[in-house]
Amino acid sequence: MRPWLPASLIAVALAVAACNQWGSTSNASTSAPPASAAAVGPVPGPGDVRKVRSNPYSGDAIAVQEGRRLFVQMNCSGCHGGRAGGGMGPSLRDVDWIYGNRDDQIFDSIAQGRAHGMPAWGTKLPSDQIWRVVAYIKTLRTDQEPDKPQDFP
Repeated sequence: MRPWLPASLIAVALAVAACNQWGSTSNASTSAPPASAAAVGPVPGPGDVRKVRSNPYSGDAIAVQEGRRLFVQMNCSGCHGGRAGGGMGPSLRDVDWIYGNRDDQIFDSIAQGRAHGMPAWGTKLPSDQIWRVVAYIKTLRTDQEPDKPQDFP
C-alpha cells in the first residue's frame, strides 16, 4: 500500500462531508436562508431605546409666536402652505404623520430633513429655534394657534 493513500482518502472523505453539510439543498428546512431572503420592513432590533426628548418651549405663548415668525421667515410656508395646510409639502394640520407627531419626532424631521424634499435645517437653525418652530406646529388646529386661518374653527 502506498503511504500517501490513507491521507488522501481521509482528505477526500472530509471534503465530501463538508460539501454535504454546507452545500446540500436536499434538506432546505435545516439550512440557513440565503442572504437575499432578509426580512423587508422596519429596522430590526430592540426598537428605539432613546429617551424621548421634551420641548422646552411647550406651552410657551411667546415661543409659539416666535415659532410662527420663524416658520414664515424660513419659508416653510413655501412648501407647507401659509397656515401649514399643505402645498407641495404635506399638511402639518393633519392628525396622521409619516414620521411621527411627537415633539421630538417633529424636531428630528426639521433638523435632519426627510426624503422627497424636506431639507435639513439643523445646520442652519440652532436647536432652540427649531424647538420654537415645533412649539408653533403643535398649536396648529388648537385654540392656542396664533394667527389662525379664518376658515378653521
